[in-house]
Amino acid sequence: MACTKRTLAFLLMLAFVGVSLGAVHKVGDSTGWTSLGNIDYLKWASTKNFHVGDSLLFQYNPQFHNVMQVTHDDFQSCNGTSAIASYTSGSDSVTLKRPGHFYFLCGVPGHCQAGQKVDVLVKSSSKAPIASPSPSTLGSSPANPPSEMLGAPGPAQSSAMSLIFSKNSLAWSLVAVGGVFGFAFYF
Repeated sequence: MACTKRTLAFLLMLAFVGVSLGAVHKVGDSTGWTSLGNIDYLKWASTKNFHVGDSLLFQYNPQFHNVMQVTHDDFQSCNGTSAIASYTSGSDSVTLKRPGHFYFLCGVPGHCQAGQKVDVLVKSSSKAPIASPSPSTLGSSPANPPSEMLGAPGPAQSSAMSLIFSKNSLAWSLVAVGGVFGFAFYF
């Protein structure tokens, strides 16, 4: 019985951690990050609420695209040559660590000019900051880690846990807790 109580306490702790993780926003939704199709990334971003702790998930074919975080001036001129950070894995997760504007574009010639760029306005989170989850194989590290975005030099923080808990944390937590209660009452 003591083991069951410890297990329950652990799962409740995980539930609260899951609720406090930021949301994951897949850039371009089902279309992803591409220069093909009819996606307006500026319009896409204007329909979202981004907060400190949220993550942007860029999914794209790395043979044809990349992601460059750039300054406002470079964003305006579609210049990716002096990027703050560059991502090339095809499935890049970027955690938004501070409020303000973040500018991203595809550095492949002509793609930014064709509209493959996004300006994300991040608002302060009403939640207290929590420690970033450790990197996982689901995300990627930038070629040039953006220290101003991440708060400290190092790889971009990404986690399977944030992907799992981001939108369904309460549901997953209730399932886990319900399973423990069911297990406890079974014995």
